Formats: sequence, structure tokens, C-alpha cells
Amino acid sequence: MERFVIIGAGAAGITAAKTLRAFRPQDVITVLSTDEQVHSRCMLHKFLGHERTAEGINFVPADFFEKNDIYHISGQTVTGIDTAAKTVSYGEGYSVPYDKLLIAAGSAFFIPPIPHFREAPNVFGFRDLSDALKIDAAFAGGKRVFIVGSGLVGLDAASALCRRGAQVTIAEMAPRVMPLQTDGYAASVYQKVFEDHGCRFLLGIGASDAVVDGEGNITEVILSTGEHVPCDFIIMAAGVRPRIQLAQAAGIRAERAIEVDDHLRTSAPDVYAAGDCTGLSGVWPDAMAQGKAAAENMAGVGTVYEKPYPFKNTSNFFGVTMLSVGRLDQTEGADVIVHRTPKEYKKAIVKDGKLTGYLSLGDISNSGLYLHLIKNGVDVSGKLDRIFRLTFADFYGINEKNGEYVYTV
Repeated sequence: MERFVIIGAGAAGITAAKTLRAFRPQDVITVLSTDEQVHSRCMLHKFLGHERTAEGINFVPADFFEKNDIYHISGQTVTGIDTAAKTVSYGEGYSVPYDKLLIAAGSAFFIPPIPHFREAPNVFGFRDLSDALKIDAAFAGGKRVFIVGSGLVGLDAASALCRRGAQVTIAEMAPRVMPLQTDGYAASVYQKVFEDHGCRFLLGIGASDAVVDGEGNITEVILSTGEHVPCDFIIMAAGVRPRIQLAQAAGIRAERAIEVDDHLRTSAPDVYAAGDCTGLSGVWPDAMAQGKAAAENMAGVGTVYEKPYPFKNTSNFFGVTMLSVGRLDQTEGADVIVHRTPKEYKKAIVKDGKLTGYLSLGDISNSGLYLHLIKNGVDVSGKLDRIFRLTFADFYGINEKNGEYVYTV
């Protein structure tokens, strides 16, 4: 009987636990998590906006651990990994042994070295349920919110708090909102819909200093322009860092992220990693795929994990949906095709006959096809005149030997 230990109860960790139980019905599986309960990071804004309870953003059944005979040690922070003794330490001097270990510790928000920001008790991230609970408590004491960063995390928090009547100011160093996922037009659509709901944007502007009260709380953010913006609390959404401290302390190779091979094995024997901590992708479905592949390898199946295509995001704010795939900023020497109507906006970037970027605002149906075309480098050079009307049927052909239709990409 083998002992499997999983650090983290997010998308990667829970998927790994479920997969391991399917392959190893008699073995011991233990999941350790800092948060008290399982929750979907993608649904945190629903909790913060009081649209759902904490239980309502749990992405597994309430009896998941009991039904699958999995030990869940919740509300405990892992303090160390001993790869020689094969133990994981947690809490106040406790430890659990393992035969195989999965690190699925996720990522953490990052606070840049702005004066007072790292010390102030009213500066929060928005990555975990514990963060959302802190923000919810802070909101009870004041509704003026300053958000650093207008990416998906920042806009998630902003949309939730706007619904509750907050006064939201969002500072973004880039010249447009969601700079990694949008172009100028798509950004303007999202900016307007947020402004219509009471948000104020400060684009191309950063925070340079702060005014604090006697308890060290930031009461005003000082912008690079010299303007002072009063606030009751701050949400940092300008970037994340993979959680690698445990791996580094255990001597496992990790610089910007935990290094893994194509079987998601780390540099330490019998230690695997999956999810945000590997730096492979920050997208929920990709984390689940990594958790599944890592678990299969831990169970001895032997699965090669195919790295996902980067720069893939979907969003839906105030009823405006968007899909963004690939690199929208690399247009030099490329064909840029745009389709725009009052209800939808689409953009395709084709270079050397290959689709390298795709943006759809308003209608994101058939998105799987465009992701497939970009990921597999499919030649679309003869189809540019109908690039937005393609289906998988456009990539079927006749097998010369037997006359059957076959997929050609």
C-alpha cells in the first residue's frame, strides 16, 4: 500500500486526488490545504459580490473527501518537505509521510516595492478564499477601493465590489485595460462598461508612494503624477508569483517556478508538481489537466503531459464576453483581419499562413476551433476571406486510398 500526499486543494490538487483514487482504490491519499474549504478561484468574485456563499463556490460535492476515502487536512500551512525522510511537515510540529508527493501549491499575489505597501495591513491580494474574506471584512469599514492592475484578477474584484456600491479606482501602468488580453478597441469596450458601473481608471499611471495613519494603514495612494487618491483599502492585482518556497527549501530545483519534466516530475525522487506553481499555465482547465497527468504518473500509468498553448483567456464582465488566444501584440509582417458590427468584434492575426492570435468580443462560439488552429500551427492561408466563418469541416479531406473523409490538421 502506497501513501500519496498532495499539497494544495485547488484545481490541480483536487483533480490529482480524484484521479489517484480511480487508479489506486486501496492506497492512502492525503490532501493538505491552507484554506478551510475547497473553492474555485474563478468564482471568488461571486463570493466577494455576495452572489454566492463560501459553500457555493466549492467545485466538488460536500462529501467529496469522505466519498473518495481521502484524508483532508484543512486550515493547516505546510512548513517543510524532507525529501530524504519523505515527510511533509505542517502546522505546529505535525508531519505526514509519503511514498509519492505532489506539490500543487498554486501562486501568490505580488506586492511591488512601493513605500508602505508591503507593510500596510489594509493591502490585500485576491487569489484565495482567505483573501476574499479579508476584503469582505475590510469593505464593512469603508467602500473606497484602490485596485492596482486591470487584468482579469483586478477586474474580477472590481466587478464584484461595484455591484455592492464600492467607489473603485483602478490604476494600470499600461495604456489600456486588460493589456495582455485585448487590443485598443476591445479594451475600450470593457473600460466603458466598467465606467458605466462607477469605476474610475487611471491608465499609464502607477502608484509611487502612500500616506499612512497611526496604525500603518494606507489612507491615500500617491500616484506617479503627484495626485493623492483617498482609499479605505487596496487590492494588489498587478501580478502573481508561483509558490516555490517549499520546493526551494527542500532543495528541489525552482527559480521562477518549480521545474518539471514532461511527466511533471521535479528534480527530487517521487516528487511531482502541477498547477500554477510550475509556471506552465495560469488557466484553470490547464491546472486540472496537469493534476490529472501528474496523478497518472504517480500511479504508474506513464503519461506525457503536453504543455498548453500560452496566452489563452476568456472573460465575462457585466454581460460582455471575450475570448483571447495567442499573441495580439505581434502584428509586424502579419495579416490582420478585423470584423466589427454593433454586437460583435473579431480579430485574427495570421503570419506566414498560420493563425497566431485571435480575439472575439461578444460572440465566443466555436472558440475551440481557433485555439486548435493556433496550437497546432494549421495553415489557413487559403481561407483568410472567411477566417471568422471557419468550422472543423473546413479541415476535412478525402483519403486517397479508401475515399473516406479524414481530419487533415
